[in-house]
Amino acid sequence: MFYNFLYPLADQFSLFNLFQYVTVRCGGALGTSFLLTLLIGPFMIAKFRVWQSQSQTVRTDHPEHSVSSKAGTPTMGGVMVMGTLLFSMLLWSNLFNPYVWVLIGVTASFFAIGFADDILTMRSKNKKGLSGKLRLFVETVTCVIALYACVKIGGPESTDVYMPFFKDAVLHLGLISFIVFGVLVIVGSANAVNLTDGLDGLVSVPVVVTAGSFAAVAYIVGRADFTEYLNIAHVPGASDVAVFCSALAGSVLGFLWFNAPPARIFMGDTGSLPIGASLGIVSVILKQEFMLLIIGGIFVLETVSVIVQVASFKLTGKRVFRMAPLHHHFEHKGWPESTIVVRFWIISIILAIIGLATLKLR
Repeated sequence: MFYNFLYPLADQFSLFNLFQYVTVRCGGALGTSFLLTLLIGPFMIAKFRVWQSQSQTVRTDHPEHSVSSKAGTPTMGGVMVMGTLLFSMLLWSNLFNPYVWVLIGVTASFFAIGFADDILTMRSKNKKGLSGKLRLFVETVTCVIALYACVKIGGPESTDVYMPFFKDAVLHLGLISFIVFGVLVIVGSANAVNLTDGLDGLVSVPVVVTAGSFAAVAYIVGRADFTEYLNIAHVPGASDVAVFCSALAGSVLGFLWFNAPPARIFMGDTGSLPIGASLGIVSVILKQEFMLLIIGGIFVLETVSVIVQVASFKLTGKRVFRMAPLHHHFEHKGWPESTIVVRFWIISIILAIIGLATLKLR
């Protein structure tokens, strides 16, 4: 909004010239979403605590001390994350950039899915929420529409998939193959972040690190001079993807203020699903889908642990881990929650450095 309504007035007011710079708008988006989350956080927590006072928000299969210490903590903190993210995007992005509306559309759709799932989980006695088939169907339809829009925006070359570490290693996918691949990336990312959200503060820092990394990548791939030097795909219009990633990082940092151990509120599917989906669609737009596997390696590890656990139990009747996802395995081994969280944060930062290095190491 600032870019669209104030920057055109730069000839009369030179200060408005600042809004043309992506770095300024990224900083503004991050600061706005962060401060707004801090501002509304106490009010939202108080309201959710009253509203959910009769609901069970903690899984009973956690260690007993964990269940008792977290009892009464409200969930659905993703409402304030998504609210501040979308508000910040409307303020600081170029509203004429079609990628902005693809990002908002995917995020809002997965937010609606997560919101419905959380509501049904709290109100139903079986705690199952939305049925898996219905949830997957809506997620898939949302992704197909968004991916088709990306192809229409970016042209035929937008169906190409670029491989890390290798120069000129490109998979030339057709429209159908690209959409199938994109659906796997976005839905997989959404549910991977959802699985990771299991301990106080665990998911927040990996999300901030991933979003921050993609903000830097978006700035790079949006400039033809940088992409030519690095020999990576140039994506016109990617600058506002950087603004989106910055706003996401700010919102999640603000949420971490209240979710840091001991958490005053949990994120819930309302937050984890749209956050994961947004990272997935960002990687598709930037043509860095495989980089997401590296930078978001924590999410991958958590998902793989669940797959291995289920496969092992069905094939052999034995479990590989004491409990899946992986963070619960260490929790059941007696690791303090803070130790698990901080070590996962450290791994996330290391993976981000490796992922960003792939831009140059080719």
